[in-house]
Amino acid sequence: MQIRIVIAALLLGASFIAPQAWASEPIPASLPTTATPAAVAVPQVSDQAAAIAALTKENALLQERIKSLESCSISSTDLAARNSKKLKEITADVRSQRQAMAEFESYVKWMSGHVASYSKYIQASSVAARFVKFFPIPYAGQASLFTKFVSDSAVSLAAASVSINKYLGTSQQFLSRADALDPNKPTYNQDVSDLVRFADHDLLKGMTEVQDRLTTTSQLSASSLSFLESVNHYVGSGDEALTKAKSFLKSDDKAEKSFLAESTASLKNKAQVFNGKLQLFDATVKKTSPQIKALVAYDDLARSLDPKFAKK
Repeated sequence: MQIRIVIAALLLGASFIAPQAWASEPIPASLPTTATPAAVAVPQVSDQAAAIAALTKENALLQERIKSLESCSISSTDLAARNSKKLKEITADVRSQRQAMAEFESYVKWMSGHVASYSKYIQASSVAARFVKFFPIPYAGQASLFTKFVSDSAVSLAAASVSINKYLGTSQQFLSRADALDPNKPTYNQDVSDLVRFADHDLLKGMTEVQDRLTTTSQLSASSLSFLESVNHYVGSGDEALTKAKSFLKSDDKAEKSFLAESTASLKNKAQVFNGKLQLFDATVKKTSPQIKALVAYDDLARSLDPKFAKK
């Protein structure tokens, strides 16, 4: 019986000591070190893959952008071709202007002769002013001022005639050079560039100068017409004091009709036709002027792309 009790006590002690001994043993170093690197390595590989994917996508976008830029690139020759086309379009308006120049020139010459004949009306006004204390006719009794008006008008009309003839020469030179543009010539780019500069410096300048001169001519016509209508009104009245003045205003072969009234009607009709054509001319100037300025802008770009062909 005692032996059984001793054996049971030994077994019980062994079962108690074994767990304590196991707990006191050190933990192998390999257990934590194998788990930690595995947890860190996975996110590093994932980040690198994402970065590579982003760079690949960005590179593909850049390649597409480069191809797009290459497909829409423009050269100085392209710009020269564009300007050449626009120059030829402008020639249509220039030809239209040249057709009107002949009529403008004819009207200016007629106005010059018409104004020169005012000496008769000046004399009539002076005579009438001697008989009438108050004669409400422009320049009546002020022959010196009206003489100055006639003189200034003659100078202005002469200047208009000179501008018209000069523009006829300039515009013809422009048309000839525009018609001669040939993309097969080695000097094509330079020829287009030179003609653009000619259009800006010479053609446009002559065009606007003619416009200014013709506008002044229109104003002179309006002033002359106003004077003639006033004189015709008062001289055509029944005032006996103006009888002597009337004698200065009748032509020898027009006894039944006042020469002054005939002259007034002629000026009115011619002025209306002239002003109508002047409006059409103004319209072409307003259209052509910005077109030429646009050509200069494109030519500047062409020169910056290929400055060697246009160093002037």
